[in-house]
Amino acid sequence: MPDLNYYLEQWSLADPQSLAKTATSTVYTVTYQGGRVVLKLLTPIGVDDEQSGAVALDYWNGGGSVKLLHHGANAHLLEYAEGDNLTTMVERGDDEQAAEIIADVLNQLHAVRSPIPNGLWMLERRFQSLFERASLYPDTIFARAAVVARRLLDDPRDVRVLHGDMHHYNVRQSARGWLAYDPKGVVGERAFDAANTLCNPDGVPDLLRSETRLLRNAEILARGMGVDLGRLLAFTFAYACLSAAWTLEGVSGDAGLALAVAENAERHIPS
Repeated sequence: MPDLNYYLEQWSLADPQSLAKTATSTVYTVTYQGGRVVLKLLTPIGVDDEQSGAVALDYWNGGGSVKLLHHGANAHLLEYAEGDNLTTMVERGDDEQAAEIIADVLNQLHAVRSPIPNGLWMLERRFQSLFERASLYPDTIFARAAVVARRLLDDPRDVRVLHGDMHHYNVRQSARGWLAYDPKGVVGERAFDAANTLCNPDGVPDLLRSETRLLRNAEILARGMGVDLGRLLAFTFAYACLSAAWTLEGVSGDAGLALAVAENAERHIPS
């Protein structure tokens, strides 16, 4: 697999500075054409997991997202959004404003109506872990969530290229405004893209456990995006259970907190 020096030469980059390291990538800031940008070197896990995200970024071409400057099988070169993410706004008490910003960013992403490109996941694939856990535990909240997810997936509305992992950590301020990054790149119903927002940020657990907060922000997102509130709450219920299922499989997170969001949302799903 090509290393850092290969891409420094390949894309005429300089002055690499370590920024972050995750299971899917090692991230640097580098100098490119006189400015600072982000170089993401993918791990073997990331090669499989993040290529669809590059397809989505290329599709949006900077409309509501960071720009994809170059990409290869093992690396992405991206616009650098240097400002704070939206978690900072929530922590200082501006939770509703953060929800409004996320609705605006999603509207920008979903505004693109060009033919959907190859290389993206269908939304149903994201729910695989939920369906598997529901089949193992048929008399649980996971089984109820799987029924709701199946109903939504079988009757999609307003299908777009979705971010797929939209939450407060994945929206940063930049010279061009608030921009999304780290998309999963999936195809599905617009309302799904706001569901994860209502399960985040997980660093403020008391806020997430609040049913009042859930309903208030769901209304802000639904109104701001022009999507059906009931379907957004249904997607939130299903997604929160999916998140708990991932955590029980070993992904980092708090299954109990996700299930608290799910229980609050389930009470408000239209029959």
